[in-house]
Amino acid sequence: MTTRLRLSECGLSAGKRARLHRILYQHGLGNGTALFLPYDQGLEHGPRDFFPDPAATDPRYIVKLALEGGFNGIAVQIGLAEKFYWDYAGEVPLILKLNGKTDIPPDGQALSPLHASVEDAVRLGADAVGYTLYVGSPAQAADCTQLHQVRRDAQRFGMPLIVWAYPRGEAIEHKGGKDSFYAVHYAARVASELGADVVKVNFPHPEKRAEVPPAYTAEFSAEQAMQAVVRAAGRTLVLVSGGSKAGDEAMLTKAHESMAAGATGLIFGRNVWQRDHDASLRLVGQLREILAKYPTS
Repeated sequence: MTTRLRLSECGLSAGKRARLHRILYQHGLGNGTALFLPYDQGLEHGPRDFFPDPAATDPRYIVKLALEGGFNGIAVQIGLAEKFYWDYAGEVPLILKLNGKTDIPPDGQALSPLHASVEDAVRLGADAVGYTLYVGSPAQAADCTQLHQVRRDAQRFGMPLIVWAYPRGEAIEHKGGKDSFYAVHYAARVASELGADVVKVNFPHPEKRAEVPPAYTAEFSAEQAMQAVVRAAGRTLVLVSGGSKAGDEAMLTKAHESMAAGATGLIFGRNVWQRDHDASLRLVGQLREILAKYPTS
């Protein structure tokens, strides 16, 4: 098992370390691991994502689910944070997503515009902010400029910065795809190089080798690929996404492999709330059992 990164090793300011300590040790299992519930899909994918369980349309239901499930935090956009989070403010940490886009235009030149600020996050009592960075998109120059301002503000306010590092664009699609080992590995490093305190990545698929750079054409196991992604992130904590809805056994295997590779935690959204309430909590219980096996020393 790979040694997990400790907060004392992350080079954090006092404010950032205090907020991350609150997230990791005063919520969830309190053992330094993390389980986050993202709920930005209404913007990113549209309300079709709520068809499997219509109850998930109501943000109040999701915030309550995060509290009942013992999540370390919930990630939402500014409008939902202002209208619904205050019912449970302080009971479950808030990660305010600062940018986002619809999926109506194609991803060929993906860019998520800013909708909120770090100052908004402070006003709302958030413990972290989230920023989506599309690594490899032709619009990445504008993306990096946005991120630069967010990073400066996050440093000024002592607010942890979580970067959703998503490979996107035609060049990525022609080099193995957005969840290839090459793309995920590169995205984790980019987020670290650009100042992320925490990076969210998809689970890497080393079997996707079509047109990837030669270094990635060798045979890698999923475990080796995930370990390499964590190493590439350096002193940036790693969260692994649940991705699109998949079978429970596959998800639980992914969770085990991610934590064994040294990830700090998991960020599962649709895989949790696209099922009825009791089924959601059963899955969360299984994920918590996995996290309990990987405390940060």
